[in-house]
Amino acid sequence: MGFRPLHDRVLVRRVEAEEKTAGGIIIPDTAQEKPQEGEVISVGSGVRAEDGKVTPLDVKAGDRILFGKWSGTEVKIAGEDLLIMKESDILGVVA
Repeated sequence: MGFRPLHDRVLVRRVEAEEKTAGGIIIPDTAQEKPQEGEVISVGSGVRAEDGKVTPLDVKAGDRILFGKWSGTEVKIAGEDLLIMKESDILGVVA
């Protein structure tokens, strides 16, 4: 992919939502919420402090993350729906 986020931004692909509940009920597409879990595709170089020092990000490409419901900006790159968000919008890394 020919895209690299700048500074403290992260490019994320949403993980597909479950189409069935634990009880076996199938959820139609219109009733499904967008998942709040994703996979990091690429990361920026890091945050530049006032003294000019660059602090690298805590996440890296390939990490599975959780993020807030309204986090990020939806973009379409190479026909794929992705999210660009700041590292501060990420709630945590799924182990």
